[in-house]
Amino acid sequence: REIFYVVLLTNKNRKIREVKVSEGSLTASLVHPREVYNPVIRESAAAVIFVHNHPSGDPAPSPEDLEITRRLKEVGEVMGVRVLDHVVIGRERYFSFSDRGVL
Repeated sequence: REIFYVVLLTNKNRKIREVKVSEGSLTASLVHPREVYNPVIRESAAAVIFVHNHPSGDPAPSPEDLEITRRLKEVGEVMGVRVLDHVVIGRERYFSFSDRGVL
């Protein structure tokens, strides 16, 4: 099962905490911006990192991953919250949107 987390950070990029947002298939219907940003607002986080796993073991982002990341980044820009990365974890590798210049 895919599990999607948001890591909440201070304005100095120190971790406040991580929050599990959803579990199941990662689709636009399961990862709603309001659910992702609710803890961000509650904790007054200045920045976030999104993290989820691919049970298949292949960390390459799916079209859904790309779309969700785009939407969440747009919402972050409107709210003044920096989206620093979205990391997809596979079996022995990971994909970082930031490292690959996708974010």
